[in-house]
Parts: sequence; structure tokens; C-alpha cells
Amino acid sequence: MRKIRRACATELYRTVKRMNVYIPAPLIEQGEQLYVKKVVANLLFVHEHGQNRKKLCDWWDEQVAPELAELWNVDIEKLKQNFRHTFGG
Repeated sequence: MRKIRRACATELYRTVKRMNVYIPAPLIEQGEQLYVKKVVANLLFVHEHGQNRKKLCDWWDEQVAPELAELWNVDIEKLKQNFRHTFGG
């Protein structure tokens, strides 16, 4: 579980850094919790497609990005694009 939390936190940190916007620390933590919860709920899918980053990015775009964009009040397309670029999908 710790490994999942750290990976999610790193991915979101890189995405926010690339977006070049300020997001308060409490909102970052809420976003990390949301992301971890989604990954744990879909752990089988994430594990099966662990080597296919494009498919994982597509999953992230559908499952995580809309709620995260709403929470952080950022443009969803910019969020998706920056996540895909940093994640490598």
C-alpha cells in the first residue's frame, strides 16, 4: 500500500509541476487520496496493464481526471495532457 501511495504522489507531483499552477497542499493531499482510492479499487486492471502506459493513461483520463480537475479547479484537458506527458503514455 505504501508503494502505491508513493507512486501516486510522485505522478501527481510531476503533473502539477508541469502544469505550472499553484495548488494548496491540502488539495494536493486530497487529490493523492482520491487517486490512491481509485487505483486500489481498480488494482486488478492496473496490474494487468502495468506495462501498457497508454492504456493506463486512458484509464486515468476516464476515472481520475474529471474528479481531480474539479477538486483542483483546473482545466481537465490541460490536466490530462500533462499527466500523459509525465507518465509516458
